[in-house]
Amino acid sequence: MIKTAMLMAAMTALFGFAGIMLGGFEGLLIAIILAIMMNLFAWYNSDKMVLRMYGAKKVPQEHPLYEMVANLSLNAQLPMPKVYEIQSDQPNAFATGRNPENAAVAATTGLLKRLNQNEIAAVMAHELAHIKNRDTTIMVVAATFAGAISMLANFAMFFGGRRNNKMGFIGLIAMMILAPLAASLIQMAISRSREYVADRVGAEICGNPLWLASALKSIQGFASKIDNHGAERNPSTAHMFIINPLHAHAHDKLFSTHPSTANRVAALEAMIGKVEPIQSTRQSSLPKTRRRGRLKQPWG
Repeated sequence: MIKTAMLMAAMTALFGFAGIMLGGFEGLLIAIILAIMMNLFAWYNSDKMVLRMYGAKKVPQEHPLYEMVANLSLNAQLPMPKVYEIQSDQPNAFATGRNPENAAVAATTGLLKRLNQNEIAAVMAHELAHIKNRDTTIMVVAATFAGAISMLANFAMFFGGRRNNKMGFIGLIAMMILAPLAASLIQMAISRSREYVADRVGAEICGNPLWLASALKSIQGFASKIDNHGAERNPSTAHMFIINPLHAHAHDKLFSTHPSTANRVAALEAMIGKVEPIQSTRQSSLPKTRRRGRLKQPWG
């Protein structure tokens, strides 16, 4: 969490610096107003926008995925999120929402079809961990700042002709290129750092790190062969998924939105024998998940 706080502070500092350098005090003021407006809009609408972007359909309460998430939410001591299904043959999932009280989880049809019950439970536990850790909030703010910095760069020519711009033409061009690049790098670093934490907490929620390790390996194998057409059309949302849905993400690279799957699996395997499951005192009274298709009781 300290690393995330430092990265968010760096993003904020970069935002202010870009505003000052591109337009002096006036540029900073415009940057602040722009950031407030964009953050307010994203705060209340980002979840609806991304779910609509992927054509997500809300599942009914009798759906086995809903019941599985209900069980896991009780274990995680979280409010019940909305549950959605996305038509995509690539196994994957994500969480969204401004806070735990207004959260949603979404799984692809490929995930429900291709993974076994324990793997699905572990994936949904990982997404609930993002909600519990408020990563969905952090990433909305980080993405909004990155977008605002890019927008400032687009306004650079407007600011460039002003007397309060001391950078000169070469400096202006450099800022137009480097500021959005730096913002993207910080955003990716925040995303990578939160994945490791969500893996750990997700393993605690479902009670078995090997379930999540197996799920990550399975999803990575399928994702490298099966296109996620929605993600290919909207690559800026790739960081939301449990595994990068795009096809250029093999290792812990500077421009990667996700850590290496091998590194994540190794970290989970190192947890064997050390996991302290987050268990609700009411677990024994949880409803049994109907044995339909690949979805069964996640702790059975």
